[in-house]
Amino acid sequence: MPDRAADPRRLKAFRRGHAAEYLAALYLRAKGYRIEAIRFRTPVGEIDIVARRGDLVACVEVKARRETGDAVFAVTASAQRRIRAASDVWLSRRPDAHRLSLRYDIVAVLPWRLPRHFENAF
Repeated sequence: MPDRAADPRRLKAFRRGHAAEYLAALYLRAKGYRIEAIRFRTPVGEIDIVARRGDLVACVEVKARRETGDAVFAVTASAQRRIRAASDVWLSRRPDAHRLSLRYDIVAVLPWRLPRHFENAF
């Protein structure tokens, strides 16, 4: 049985995902968001980017795909549940949680184009 971690395709996808997350974070910063966390992991799920602008917190799922539609539809219902569960954990650790509004966004990172930001995606 081959070692999954040594699979060059998986390694390439892993690196592409990390690069897409950093590109999305830069794009969100340019739009006026402050990045609170990248790859916030909990036992119940992970949030790619936690971005904040004032009292609004955007929990952002980043998808690197060739087409916009592929990126948006890649965020499945089970992924949405995991992101929501992780956002509950993140929010529970904030002393100012009572003031914050949560929103769930998707950023599609497309080759040779600016990222596309979909607010209130789910």
